[in-house]
Amino acid sequence: MTTYRLHVNGRTHTVDTEPDTPLLYVLRDDLGLCGAKFGCGLGQCGACTVTLGGAAVMSCLVPVSAVGGRVVGTVEGLGRPDAPGVLQQAFIDEQAAQCGYCIAGMIMRASSLLAHTPAPSEAEIRRHMMPNLCRCGTHMRILRAVRRAAAMLAKGKP
Repeated sequence: MTTYRLHVNGRTHTVDTEPDTPLLYVLRDDLGLCGAKFGCGLGQCGACTVTLGGAAVMSCLVPVSAVGGRVVGTVEGLGRPDAPGVLQQAFIDEQAAQCGYCIAGMIMRASSLLAHTPAPSEAEIRRHMMPNLCRCGTHMRILRAVRRAAAMLAKGKP
């Protein structure tokens, strides 16, 4: 066991775990943050997507020992049920979730895109969102939600 200090959603946490433990397991099992889902465990679906140092990563593939001092962001850090963040509200408004399993990962991938490219083109949105899969087929609604969030942020919504 090794002790790690993780900076997640603006808070610092200390966890004792094995170095090769996937970040996904630490987030869910040790920190109780269950937004990131276990989908495939192979980095092929994106249900476990979080941000690490601002970049979208599949947390099932990132060992906790590789996190270092980088900031981890999860969907829980973007808003609350009674006060959703801009991206969360855009996904609600566009009814982008059907079963909802992929949505936290989709939102976090979109968050990474909008943090680096506030006014992405359609091609940039599609390219950036491509690694994440929605088995329900709501991809068009998801794309609309990302466009809506970008427009809301451009108008100065926090």
